[in-house]
Order: sequence, then C-alpha cells, then structure tokens
Amino acid sequence: MGLWSLRFLTLLGIVLVLILMAAYFFYGLQPSYTQESPVTFQVSKGESFRAIGALLSQESLIRSIAVFKTYSILTGNARKFQPGIYQLASTMSVPQIVDFLVAGGKNETTVKIIEGWTLKDIDAALASSSVITPGALLSFPFETLAPQYPFLNQNSLEGFLFPDTYNFELNSSPETVLRTFLDTFDIKVWQPFLSSQDNPYSSLILASYLEREVVTSSDRQIVAGIILKRLKLGMPLQIDATVSYAKCNEAFNSCANPVVTREDLKIDSPFNTYTKLGFTPTPIANPGKDAIQAALSPQASGYLYYLTDPKSGKTIFSKTLNEQNANEAKYL
Repeated sequence: MGLWSLRFLTLLGIVLVLILMAAYFFYGLQPSYTQESPVTFQVSKGESFRAIGALLSQESLIRSIAVFKTYSILTGNARKFQPGIYQLASTMSVPQIVDFLVAGGKNETTVKIIEGWTLKDIDAALASSSVITPGALLSFPFETLAPQYPFLNQNSLEGFLFPDTYNFELNSSPETVLRTFLDTFDIKVWQPFLSSQDNPYSSLILASYLEREVVTSSDRQIVAGIILKRLKLGMPLQIDATVSYAKCNEAFNSCANPVVTREDLKIDSPFNTYTKLGFTPTPIANPGKDAIQAALSPQASGYLYYLTDPKSGKTIFSKTLNEQNANEAKYL
C-alpha cells in the first residue's frame, strides 16, 4: 500500500470517527421521550453542572450526560445554571433544558406540615426540601423573637409551629422561616383560641397529647376531660405518646419503633408521665386546630381510663382499673 493510500485511509477513518461523534452528539441533544408526565426538578445552590447532568440522567430527562456536559461547555452555560425548582419534560431537547436552567426556575417550594409532627420532624422536612440546612431551626436562638411574639415560651419551639401548607423560598434563613410559622400561629391559634385562656401554654401541651393519642374530635374531648381529671386527682397522667416522645428522641417520623413497651415505661425522662406527675415541660408535638379546640372544650365523663384499639383506631374507655385491664387484654 502506498503512502498516499495510507494517508487517505487514515483521513477517511478520522472523518468517519468525526461523523459518528457528530451523529452521537446530535442524537444526544434530542429529547429522550421516556415519560409522558412532567418531572419536578430541583437545582440546589452551589450544585455543579456535572451533578446536575447526573441528576437529569437519573430522571431520564437526557440521553447522555457527556453530551449535556459538552453542550453546556460549548455554549458557555456550564456555570450559569440557576438554583430553583423546574418543571421539565422528556419531550424537551438538551438545548431547551439548558435554556430553562439558565433562565432560572421557581425559587420557592411548598411544604405541608402534618398535625402531630415535632420540631425535629419539621426541621428535617424543611431541610429535605432545601428550605433550610439540617438543624437550622433547632439551633436558632428563638428566644430573641419573644418581644415580638409574647405567647412564645422561651423553653422550646415545640407546639408553636402550626401544621399547615406553607410556601418557602429555597435556602431561606431560619429566622424568616420561623417568623412565618409564628405569624401563622398568632393568627390561627393565639388570637382566636389561646389569648383569652388563663393557662394557654398548658392548653397547648394538652392539645399536643390529644393530637398524638386520639383520632376523632368527640373522643379527644372525652380524653381531655380524663386527663384533666387525673391531673386534679394527683394521678400520673400515664400518656403513652409522651413516653414515645422521649423514646424517639423527640422525632416521631424517624423513629424506628415509636410503640411504647412495658420496658419503655421505666425511661428516666421529664416526659415520662408514668413516673412523673403533672404536665410535661413542653408540648410533645405541634397540634392542629381540631386538637386545640378539643383541649379547650373538655367533656366530663365517668371514665378515668382509655386506650386505642390498634386495629380500628377506635378509643375504648373504662371507668375502673379492672375494666381497663380487661380492655387491654382484649384489644392490645
């Protein structure tokens, strides 16, 4: 084979490789067409375009991470992606996706706070939604806000983070987030329900018990009456949910086994209402409106004991200890 033939074959090989690379590149730019419904895609502050490419691939929104990276670099957009929440679709090409990420997405997210969540539960939920960094609410010196929120107990935030649906900006400051919670508590709880009470904090503590212990409004009112009766008689309140709060290190959502056992009743904690008299030092959760109303309207009854049927969720009431023991044998 002559020198010119070798050069021609080499050049031809290079051309073919370039054609294949170009074909692959343009193929990789096309929509992936892997799913019909849009995908909510989040870019966090400081996230590299390489990490973004990997996440886009995991969501099957792009055909090739390499093509996405190459296109982002060639177009000068690799460092221009904006943090935010985007609605992307597999019908979008890489250039379209890049344009979206450069233009900037929605810089807020919706977080639903569920009745009965604790402060630690809420902190974790906000962190997982990129609203705050983990532990930001737990470490914030909230007592500095007491002058603006006179209802705020300076021992704990527990109970003051009203369960509701909130819109927060991504990477918010803990003070901004906390003020949103406290403003909501002021409007929806303090002013209409607790501001006129003689012992509003005790009512909030009682409401937190009802939120974790009982399901229906009518049963909550009866249980509120039972708890207040026990308090008046000087009996231990014997509320399993308070023991569970101590057992779970004040975080129900991440607790492997929140169910209270007989051994758990020996836990040495101010939240163990089997061994300590009176109310716990703070609420054990953030109660919703229904539980708060039940705490403020306790119903008198002849009952002194109750339990929850684990199968039906129904509250079973007893007047005597013997009846309670019989019900425990039947339902638990």
